[in-house]
Amino acid sequence: MSISDLPALNATLNAIAAAFLATGYVMIRRRQKTAHRRCMIAAFVASALFLTSYVVYHAIAGSRLFPGTGPIRLAYFFILGTHVVLAAVILPMAIVTLARALRGHFDHHKRLARWTLPLWIYVSITGVVIYLMLYRL
Repeated sequence: MSISDLPALNATLNAIAAAFLATGYVMIRRRQKTAHRRCMIAAFVASALFLTSYVVYHAIAGSRLFPGTGPIRLAYFFILGTHVVLAAVILPMAIVTLARALRGHFDHHKRLARWTLPLWIYVSITGVVIYLMLYRL
């Protein structure tokens, strides 16, 4: 694996995290607490691996300029802007949400998870969209 493979790996890790988040949501709605817990921990691990790979890639390769022009450029920067802001917000939210669950503080966990889940899914999905727009457009 070379440094040029990391953007695709990052997108894959984001997609995996989104899939685990969605599955975890379905599991808790079905009251399958053990499956929910496993999915959410797996989503956290996938996101942590993504963040590590992302930092390594950008420390070595730097940034990539968006190649598109016109309306697609505006759409890209809107998606990127919301993604970056929410990615900064979601990291502490995900840590606190997971910590509350692992400590058994389920009332507090549930209140925060109602906000954490949709934001985390948005960040994961827009990470894949940004990859597609930057590297596959």
